[in-house]
Amino acid sequence: MPHMAKHPLFRSFGFAFKGLALAFKERNFRLHLVSAALVVMAGLYCGVSATEWMLLLICTAAVLSLELMNTALEKLCDLASPGLHPLAGAAKDLAAAAVLVFSIVSAIVAAMIFIPYFFN
Repeated sequence: MPHMAKHPLFRSFGFAFKGLALAFKERNFRLHLVSAALVVMAGLYCGVSATEWMLLLICTAAVLSLELMNTALEKLCDLASPGLHPLAGAAKDLAAAAVLVFSIVSAIVAAMIFIPYFFN
Protein backbone atom coordinates (compact mmCIF):
# COMPACT_ATOMS: atom_id res chain seq x y z
CA MET A 1 0.00 0.00 0.00
CA PRO A 2 2.82 2.57 0.54
CA HIS A 3 3.33 2.67 -3.23
CA MET A 4 -0.33 3.59 -3.74
CA ALA A 5 -0.07 6.42 -1.17
CA LYS A 6 2.83 8.00 -3.08
CA HIS A 7 1.22 7.74 -6.49
CA PRO A 8 -1.11 10.78 -6.19
CA LEU A 9 1.79 12.88 -4.91
CA PHE A 10 4.01 11.95 -7.84
CA ARG A 11 1.11 12.57 -10.16
CA SER A 12 0.63 16.04 -8.68
CA PHE A 13 4.29 16.83 -9.24
CA GLY A 14 3.92 15.59 -12.80
CA PHE A 15 1.09 18.06 -13.39
CA ALA A 16 3.16 20.86 -11.87
CA PHE A 17 6.14 20.07 -14.09
CA LYS A 18 3.81 19.91 -17.09
CA GLY A 19 2.65 23.41 -16.13
CA LEU A 20 6.24 24.63 -15.96
CA ALA A 21 6.90 23.19 -19.40
CA LEU A 22 3.87 25.09 -20.69
CA ALA A 23 5.10 28.27 -18.97
CA PHE A 24 8.43 28.10 -20.82
CA LYS A 25 6.46 28.57 -24.04
CA GLU A 26 5.14 31.92 -22.79
CA ARG A 27 7.18 34.99 -23.80
CA ASN A 28 6.53 36.94 -20.58
CA PHE A 29 7.53 34.01 -18.38
CA ARG A 30 10.80 33.68 -20.31
CA LEU A 31 11.43 37.41 -19.90
CA HIS A 32 10.91 37.10 -16.15
CA LEU A 33 13.33 34.16 -16.11
CA VAL A 34 15.96 36.29 -17.86
CA SER A 35 15.41 38.98 -15.22
CA ALA A 36 15.73 36.35 -12.49
CA ALA A 37 19.00 35.11 -13.99
CA LEU A 38 20.35 38.67 -14.07
CA VAL A 39 19.39 39.13 -10.42
CA VAL A 40 21.17 35.90 -9.47
CA MET A 41 24.30 36.92 -11.42
CA ALA A 42 24.28 40.37 -9.81
CA GLY A 43 23.81 38.81 -6.39
CA LEU A 44 26.76 36.47 -6.93
CA TYR A 45 28.90 39.30 -8.30
CA CYS A 46 28.10 41.62 -5.39
CA GLY A 47 28.24 38.95 -2.71
CA VAL A 48 24.92 39.99 -1.20
CA SER A 49 24.08 38.93 2.35
CA ALA A 50 21.85 36.01 3.27
CA THR A 51 19.04 38.43 4.16
CA GLU A 52 19.39 40.18 0.81
CA TRP A 53 19.33 36.80 -0.97
CA MET A 54 16.10 35.95 0.86
CA LEU A 55 14.47 39.19 -0.25
CA LEU A 56 15.65 38.76 -3.84
CA LEU A 57 14.50 35.14 -4.00
CA ILE A 58 11.10 35.89 -2.46
CA CYS A 59 10.55 38.73 -4.94
CA THR A 60 11.70 36.59 -7.86
CA ALA A 61 9.53 33.63 -6.87
CA ALA A 62 6.52 35.89 -6.33
CA VAL A 63 6.86 37.55 -9.75
CA LEU A 64 7.25 34.17 -11.47
CA SER A 65 4.31 32.74 -9.53
CA LEU A 66 2.11 35.72 -10.34
CA GLU A 67 3.05 35.37 -14.01
CA LEU A 68 2.02 31.71 -13.87
CA MET A 69 -1.31 32.66 -12.28
CA ASN A 70 -1.80 35.41 -14.87
CA THR A 71 -1.20 32.95 -17.69
CA ALA A 72 -3.56 30.41 -16.11
CA LEU A 73 -6.28 33.02 -15.78
CA GLU A 74 -5.77 34.12 -19.40
CA LYS A 75 -6.15 30.51 -20.59
CA LEU A 76 -9.26 30.05 -18.47
CA CYS A 77 -10.80 33.29 -19.80
CA ASP A 78 -10.04 32.20 -23.36
CA LEU A 79 -11.79 28.89 -22.69
CA ALA A 80 -14.81 30.45 -21.01
CA SER A 81 -15.12 33.37 -23.39
CA PRO A 82 -13.53 32.61 -26.78
CA GLY A 83 -14.89 35.86 -28.19
CA LEU A 84 -14.16 39.32 -26.88
CA HIS A 85 -16.01 40.01 -23.66
CA PRO A 86 -15.50 43.06 -21.43
CA LEU A 87 -15.46 41.00 -18.22
CA ALA A 88 -12.92 38.52 -19.59
CA GLY A 89 -10.80 41.45 -20.76
CA ALA A 90 -11.05 43.10 -17.35
CA ALA A 91 -10.04 39.86 -15.59
CA LYS A 92 -7.00 39.52 -17.86
CA ASP A 93 -6.04 43.17 -17.38
CA LEU A 94 -6.34 42.91 -13.59
CA ALA A 95 -4.18 39.78 -13.47
CA ALA A 96 -1.57 41.47 -15.66
CA ALA A 97 -1.69 44.50 -13.34
CA ALA A 98 -0.93 42.24 -10.37
CA VAL A 99 2.22 41.03 -12.12
CA LEU A 100 3.15 44.61 -13.00
CA VAL A 101 2.71 45.91 -9.45
CA PHE A 102 4.83 43.16 -7.91
CA SER A 103 7.43 43.51 -10.67
CA ILE A 104 7.78 47.23 -9.92
CA VAL A 105 8.09 46.60 -6.20
CA SER A 106 10.64 43.85 -6.88
CA ALA A 107 12.67 46.22 -9.05
CA ILE A 108 12.64 48.77 -6.23
CA VAL A 109 13.79 46.11 -3.75
CA ALA A 110 16.57 45.07 -6.16
CA ALA A 111 17.64 48.70 -6.61
CA MET A 112 17.75 49.21 -2.84
CA ILE A 113 19.96 46.15 -2.51
CA PHE A 114 22.26 46.61 -5.51
CA ILE A 115 22.79 50.38 -5.73
CA PRO A 116 24.97 50.51 -2.62
CA TYR A 117 27.14 47.68 -4.00
CA PHE A 118 27.63 49.36 -7.38
CA PHE A 119 28.02 52.97 -6.23
CA ASN A 120 30.06 52.70 -3.02
